[in-house]
This record gives sequence, structure tokens and C-alpha cells, in this order.
Amino acid sequence: MAEVRVTHDQQANAAYVYFVDPAQMDTRSAHMYACDPVGVDGMINLDFDAEGRVIGIEILDARSKLPRYLLDAAERLDV
Repeated sequence: MAEVRVTHDQQANAAYVYFVDPAQMDTRSAHMYACDPVGVDGMINLDFDAEGRVIGIEILDARSKLPRYLLDAAERLDV
């Protein structure tokens, strides 16, 4: 099973889902694509590396967009 890292800042109500190999966590975003906030009823940003691969997703208003079990299991950033 693939390992996916999820972080959550409860105060900001924001989460990030990483699609980067844990051995290469220093991979940087080269391009960000903001999804239409009206179309998804919130703000979701896709991050891409220099080769055009999706490396992560930022989800604002995370409590309304992600299942509770995922946020409960996420690494907390605001503690």
C-alpha cells in the first residue's frame, strides 16, 4: 500500500495531502493550479513538480471537504 502523508492545521482549517515519496520529501512545488472556488465550493490547490507530476493538494475549509477520519489521523500542525 502506498504511504500518503496528510497534515492538518485545525486553527486555519486547512489540510495538505502529499503525493511525494517519503524518501523525497524535499521535492518542491514548481507550479500551483488553483481550482475554481465556485466550482468546488471552496479553495483547493494542486501543486506540481518541475516534471508536471501532482505532488500534493492543499484543501482550505478542510472540515467540509475531507472525511473526519482522515483529519483525525492527519499530522497536526497547530499544536
